Amino acid sequence: MKDIPQILEELRASKNIRFSRLLSICTTYFGTSRIAGSHHIFRTPWPGNPRINLQKDKSGKAKPYQIQQVIRALEHLMEVTSHEEDETEET
Repeated sequence: MKDIPQILEELRASKNIRFSRLLSICTTYFGTSRIAGSHHIFRTPWPGNPRINLQKDKSGKAKPYQIQQVIRALEHLMEVTSHEEDETEET
């Protein structure tokens, strides 16, 4: 998970992310998406939000609210992963 802070920095710095880049990031960290029409829906390893539902903009760019969904999901993934690592070190 060392790359997540760098990816978060990239996503926060740019408001103009290509849809294909965001899709690639989600595939790397959350697996294959389920496609329903034009929506790419990613299942996260925890129940509830943040959910990830991507849809390509006509310009080929990711929509700003979708970038925020991915940022929240990656932050949550980092949190969950670091918590699991802490529990492993204690035993």
